[in-house]
Amino acid sequence: MNKVLNHLEEWLIAFLMGGATLIIFASVVHRYLSGLPIPGFQDWLLSLNFGWAQELCIIMFVWMCKFGAAYGVRTGIHVGVDVLINQMTDKTRGKFVIFGLLAGALFTCTVAVLGGNFVWENGAHYAFLQLFGQPTGNIPEGPTTPDLEWPTWAVYSAVPLGSSLMCFRFLQVAWSFIRTGELPNHDHGHVEGIEAGGELAVDANAFALDDNLHVHDLTHRQDGGRNQEGEGK
Repeated sequence: MNKVLNHLEEWLIAFLMGGATLIIFASVVHRYLSGLPIPGFQDWLLSLNFGWAQELCIIMFVWMCKFGAAYGVRTGIHVGVDVLINQMTDKTRGKFVIFGLLAGALFTCTVAVLGGNFVWENGAHYAFLQLFGQPTGNIPEGPTTPDLEWPTWAVYSAVPLGSSLMCFRFLQVAWSFIRTGELPNHDHGHVEGIEAGGELAVDANAFALDDNLHVHDLTHRQDGGRNQEGEGK
């Protein structure tokens, strides 16, 4: 189950990032080509409406950031200042690490609860009652976004959903640390394809200047070669 959740998290982030990039690219190309005075083609481009592209990309990036934050907790990507904690003994350090993880879980849980309450009152309550055929009464329908005209409660759902997943990741890392004493670690200086401690395969002298990366005076080299031959004789 945990592997399925991990894959869904990664696929969602990749889809949102790739989709937003393609939409922005198409919007920029459309805006540029629409300014070219090509008969027929320009009229067709102007008939296409890309006014929704910016709003959709903003929404996609917000969702990507919320779920990307949870991914960062799981993989240890988030940067933390742990200079003081690393100077402590293992027992004291462990207590502070657990306290920090539980504090993060408490904070994200609070954000998830408050965000869920906001989303519920912002139109989700009305949408669920209408979905199941229940009377809505005086419950407000909720506003919509300016360009896409989507219900804002669906857009704002990224806050409670992403924060809930982030809270779960904090608890997951805390439980793993209690059992194993290890935290997820991400080496920001690691480059894929280069093994740690590996050596360069090329044995070259950087001061020899006898490779094909430097400009050589062929005439001087030829004269120098003749002089050396003459001296040898």
